[in-house]
Amino acid sequence: MDTPLEFPCPISPDDGPAVLLGHGGGGLLSQQLLERVILPALGSGGGVLLDAATLSSEAGQLAFSTDGHVVRPLEFPGGDIGALAVIGTVNDLAMLGATPLALSLGLILEEGLSLGTLNRLLKSAAAAAARCGVAIVTGDTKVVERGKADGLFMTTAGIGRIPPGLAIGPAAIRSGDAILVSGDLGRHGVAILAARQELGFSTPLVSDLAPLHGSVQTLLAAGLELHALRDLTRGGLAAALHELCRGAGLGGLVHEPVVPIHPAVAAACELLGLDPLTMANEGRFVLVLPAPQAQTALELLRREHPRAAIIGRIEGQALLLETSLGVRRPLEPGRGEMLPRIC
Repeated sequence: MDTPLEFPCPISPDDGPAVLLGHGGGGLLSQQLLERVILPALGSGGGVLLDAATLSSEAGQLAFSTDGHVVRPLEFPGGDIGALAVIGTVNDLAMLGATPLALSLGLILEEGLSLGTLNRLLKSAAAAAARCGVAIVTGDTKVVERGKADGLFMTTAGIGRIPPGLAIGPAAIRSGDAILVSGDLGRHGVAILAARQELGFSTPLVSDLAPLHGSVQTLLAAGLELHALRDLTRGGLAAALHELCRGAGLGGLVHEPVVPIHPAVAAACELLGLDPLTMANEGRFVLVLPAPQAQTALELLRREHPRAAIIGRIEGQALLLETSLGVRRPLEPGRGEMLPRIC
């Protein structure tokens, strides 16, 4: 491997570099693990790796995605691991403009999991699939020893159909494009943190967990030229914009005062020393499209999410955040894992 591993904090000097909890956080360490270990080991080439891949078939272009889910607790305000597993994969397909067709569902069950809990979570997954108009058509189940799986892990894979001629991705981004978000940020991360009750922290907020393909289809039906989309899961807005800008070879400017953050999210993050721009979401996405189309896109998004906003533009070579005082600083991705077991 040409690039040496630079993972900090080995387990011991003899063990060498080791996987850290922070490698699952969606930020810089996740990027290093992917680019320096996983992709080289699998023989994957360079280029931009998205959450869903485009496949060619006789039926046209297909999108294909897979995702693992290890959220704790299994049930949280606004959702649960069953709904999260289904909606998370549907949203990954939606970021290519795809309509979901079919899902698989893999279960890793921990010995001692209540069958009542399992039944409730599976029914939630089925209800989410029905809401998204997609069928769960295959799956697998394994059981591991007590204490090895936080009760239940789920893995989903999905296939969707991409409309003819549509090519959404970082390669389509152009300087001058507008950057929008589909709603206020950070609700999922704060809801999970409160549900764990480890810090005696409470909030009336619930997770923003919701399918996104309907919003994307509405934008496409309006004839908008969607250059790039990204759902704001692990690593939040900061990680998503870094991935898109790196893939495009461009920078961007985000105006911090107009980024929509609920007051309860802002208060929780200030109290706990967290950055709302790196908090996970499960029902929000970032959109990059030509600036003349930004207002139309905003009006369409606000029909479903009143706090959707135009937050910046693509420009230059660096990704910057402009404060209310006009000061510009780099928009940094999270370096580690703020909240493990979050999605």
